[in-house]
Amino acid sequence: MAAEWLTDDEQAAWRAYLLAFQLLWEDLDRQLQRDAGLAHSHYGILVALSEAPCHRLRMSDLAQLQRYSQSRLTHAIARLERDGYVVREQCPTDRRGQNAVLTPAGMKALEAAAPGHVAEVRAKVFDRLSDAQVAALRDVCENLLEGLDRPAVCDRVTPSPLR
Repeated sequence: MAAEWLTDDEQAAWRAYLLAFQLLWEDLDRQLQRDAGLAHSHYGILVALSEAPCHRLRMSDLAQLQRYSQSRLTHAIARLERDGYVVREQCPTDRRGQNAVLTPAGMKALEAAAPGHVAEVRAKVFDRLSDAQVAALRDVCENLLEGLDRPAVCDRVTPSPLR
């Protein structure tokens, strides 16, 4: 069965979404690099650890949560370890596993980076939308998430105000 092409309206919406997401990600990454010396992806790791019980996650769960390969996560954690923001510990329930643990310095770096990041998100997204558009954006995203492969670990982590 041949795939049905997108309509002109669907194509325009799809391309606008892709471009907006890419440009927003790049802008947020630049802001975090400039103001906090953190890559956006590393900020996401610190946020995930800050939200986890005892500020620790199994490396495999963290990779799932961030949608990273084990190799990509290992490289990112190595960088965060060099910066003193994260340490790795043996998993007490599985000798083969490791936990990534947010250090006090990592929490301090996250708390310092968060206000600028939130201000950038507000300026680039929410200041441009009405309350009705924010509600619609949430509705659309939640609807899309229902049809996507969301990692089970997402349901075990409590959202942080630092996002």
